[in-house]
This record gives sequence, C-alpha cells and structure tokens, in this order.
Amino acid sequence: MLVPELCGRVPVSGSDPDDPTVVLRAAALDAAATLATTAGRWIVVGVDSHGRIYGPGTRGTFRGFGADVVVGLGPVGPEPAPAVTQLPLPVLIAGWLREQVAPGISVQARLFAAGASAAECAAAGAALRAELDTDPHPCAVLVVADGAATLTVAAPGYLDERAPALQRDLDTALRTGSRAGLATLEPQLCAQLLVDGRAAYQVLGGLFAADYADPRVRTLYQGAPYGVGYDVSVWQPADRTVTGDE
Repeated sequence: MLVPELCGRVPVSGSDPDDPTVVLRAAALDAAATLATTAGRWIVVGVDSHGRIYGPGTRGTFRGFGADVVVGLGPVGPEPAPAVTQLPLPVLIAGWLREQVAPGISVQARLFAAGASAAECAAAGAALRAELDTDPHPCAVLVVADGAATLTVAAPGYLDERAPALQRDLDTALRTGSRAGLATLEPQLCAQLLVDGRAAYQVLGGLFAADYADPRVRTLYQGAPYGVGYDVSVWQPADRTVTGDE
C-alpha cells in the first residue's frame, strides 16, 4: 500500500486522487513529515514475534516483498552496512518513511513481542514516555501497526464476522485518542482477527498514560480498502507533539 514499487507502479503527476493507495500513502507521508518538523530523531514502535531493537545503522530491503527497494534507519555512512533481506516489516516501513520525508534524521526501532500482555505493553509505553521526558532533545514516536486483516472476503485472513465491530472500536480509539479504548483490546481476540499491531497500539496508550487527559488527535486517514484496517493519525499531548501512528 505505501511503497510504490511494491504496488507495481510508481506514482506520477496526476495520479488518481480517489485511488485508496494514493490517498493512504499521501496521509502517511504527511504524518511522517509532521514528525520530522518537530524532532531530529524518531523512535519507532512496532510488533514482531519477539522484542528487539534496531539502531540507526540498520539497512534492509523489500526484496522479499517483491522489489529490491533498500531503506535505512539513518544516513548512509562511508561504509554502509549490508541490506538485511529479512528485516521485520515495521522496520522497513519506518525506514521508507524516513527516507521519503527526512533522510538526514536517525531512527531507532523498538519492536515488542506480539504475545506481550496488555499490562506489559502499557508499562513499556509508560517507561518510554519517562525516558523521553528526561531527554532534553526532542524525539518523535512513530507507531507502525496494522488493524484487523479479516474485514472482507478479499482480506489476507478472509472475513471474520467479529472483525468489523472490533475495527470500529479501534478506529474510534485512534481517532479520539482514547487511552482507555486501546487498553481494552483483548490480546487473544486480536490474534484471532489478525490485528497484528495490537501490542504497539497498547504501547501507544501507555505512552500517554501519565497525561491529565487524552491527547489531541489529527486523523488523516481511516479505512479498509483491501480488507485491512488502516489509520493515519498524529497524536499530541497538551504541551508538545509526541507521536504519529499509521
């Protein structure tokens, strides 16, 4: 959806503004550009089978998804690291967004285990917020996560009748900045409905848990054009921009 070379075409001037791929890509780039104007570095929050961290020297390729598009989490040095062919998708997407809007910044990706409990995710988000609040240098947080992949018969996981209601609740929570709404995502049900980003969303909720009120949100896109729920929003606490998600 985001990387043009993986869609079999590269966007050109005059691209159909009603094409959901074009609309979603534009929204994601807008959100990433917003983060780039507020901070010189990002921390990416995503989900993988196990928790792990990737530093700014990480480089990877989308070759396994159909095109040898190489991206990185930081500026390329005189001796760049080889591109990893099996880099987790949230890291690749974060690298692609960085290179599109802010190739000079450095990014660290923190992936959380898909099976982490809601409490563990909330605690991780709160710990990340405490870390950022003690750092004098501004840092943005980019959440790369999917909604339900079972919303239509054409979806990767086919149609599950329970998925639309869960996706509506998730959309509402992301659109309104509802920390409580994200906290209620049930891990087992999310796993059944292929909400692969559940842990990342709950880390996002924990990131804002200490604030006196839910964050202000600017939502740029919500939809499920191919049976997978997508959201692109920028969240702001009362004092400063902290995170975007998509």
